[in-house]
Amino acid sequence: MLAETICSAVSVAGLGIAAVTAYRKRFLAAARITAYALVPVALVMTGFVEWVSGMVFNPTVWAGFGLLGVSWLLFMTTRAIERRALAASGEPGEAGKPKKKVKGSPAAEAVAPAASAPSLGTARAGSQPRSDAPADDFSDIEAILKKHGI
Repeated sequence: MLAETICSAVSVAGLGIAAVTAYRKRFLAAARITAYALVPVALVMTGFVEWVSGMVFNPTVWAGFGLLGVSWLLFMTTRAIERRALAASGEPGEAGKPKKKVKGSPAAEAVAPAASAPSLGTARAGSQPRSDAPADDFSDIEAILKKHGI
């Protein structure tokens, strides 16, 4: 009963704010505020507030949430222990099954870190060596600077 009264009061306050906003010629904002103000009354009329309050104040429901938490904790702990034991032993899975690849684990055919480093001695396949122009030829740059008086 108290939750329904609070929701009604919140809706009335929201509708009052929407009326003031509409009086100030801000009709789009007033329509948005009206939409938000009608939500609490709609939740009371559909019975959602009664359902939530019945669930929140019921100790059996909280015991159920506690059991869900304990089961999740046990599940995650056993998975972590199992993965740690498999990684330490280095053996394949049970009954001779091949070991599954785990995301983030190193691959069996991994290469050395130096193998992925680029070689500096060779040119790229798409580039051609520039043997016709020497490296210290700045004549075109000097011409542009002289043209501008620099």
